[in-house]
Amino acid sequence: MNSPEGARTAHAVNILAPNPSVMTLDGTNTWVVGAGESVIVIDPGPLDEIHLRRVAAHVGDRRVESILLTHGHDDHSGGARRFAELTGAPVRAADPRHRLGEEGLAEGDVVAVGDAELHVYATPGHTFDSVCLWLPHDRALFTGDTVLGRGTTVIAPEGDLADYLRTLDRLRELVGSLAADVLLPGHGPVVADPEAVVAAYVAHRRERLAQIRAAQALGAVTPREVVEIVYADVDRTLWPAAEMSVRAQLAYLEGRSEAPVEGRLRGHL
Repeated sequence: MNSPEGARTAHAVNILAPNPSVMTLDGTNTWVVGAGESVIVIDPGPLDEIHLRRVAAHVGDRRVESILLTHGHDDHSGGARRFAELTGAPVRAADPRHRLGEEGLAEGDVVAVGDAELHVYATPGHTFDSVCLWLPHDRALFTGDTVLGRGTTVIAPEGDLADYLRTLDRLRELVGSLAADVLLPGHGPVVADPEAVVAAYVAHRRERLAQIRAAQALGAVTPREVVEIVYADVDRTLWPAAEMSVRAQLAYLEGRSEAPVEGRLRGHL
């Protein structure tokens, strides 16, 4: 399970998009879900004709019932319209701007594919429109960019840290109550220990908030100044991404200084 390409469960297989970067890790994971005559494709990836045709070739003669987007970032959604043209499938997304067809993707929706089904959970934070998809047949949770297979995610400009903290709390409860065996992320390898990884995400956010408070005490004001202190030992190619998350964290701290931050999370972050 160390390589994203070809990673699979009983009902899902990953076809890795050729768009590696510091932000996308090995590339975008496009998940094909379904073991029968029909499938669902999650996150067709960027507008890359070779990749989209490769996914279509993997599907073969099977029917693509629908294309689901975990969120609207271009590395996940950019190829959705073209893939819809190739397959005739509708595109379902939480954000209406990314839909092709009548149906969206909202909390509580259940999307059937053959003898399996996907349960939709709204998980905003990385972006406002992020969702996770639970595949009970495989005890697998598709997490998009909410939880990655390696490293931690950023809070995008269209995201919100308060939402993300609530989402992490919820995911911590969900992976336990659902008895999830694996997380199938939007980037990076399959996560084989969901509870430990989500707990590590929670701990990481707590540590970062404490570090930002400490940087502020040293006189840092702007996101760049905070990054120069908190991320001093991190590769500078990652600093632009770090600035995005720092902006979100500064905004969060401005709105919730001191006790409410810890009180709200109570041991979870």
